[in-house]
Amino acid sequence: MQNPIVIVLFYVVVIGGFWWLMMRPQKKEQKRLQLMLAEMEVGDTVLTTSGFYGVLIDITDDDVIVEFGSNKNCRIPMQKQAILQVEKPTKE
Repeated sequence: MQNPIVIVLFYVVVIGGFWWLMMRPQKKEQKRLQLMLAEMEVGDTVLTTSGFYGVLIDITDDDVIVEFGSNKNCRIPMQKQAILQVEKPTKE
């Protein structure tokens, strides 16, 4: 029979290792998304979680207004969390 302290310590190390391997990438991705959302500016092109590309027209604390397509009347307010990717306009 093995010492029960060694068995408990083994399980703690294994569970701690799995937790670290699972949580670390998730925390890293959350930090990347928060930084991306904080650096958004009016005029940036965004990709929404539903797959639509649009241009940012207005930014508030929790919401943004995005203009879709060439039709200037298609402006939709949405939450910042619905933005998946931000592209800065190119300087030409």
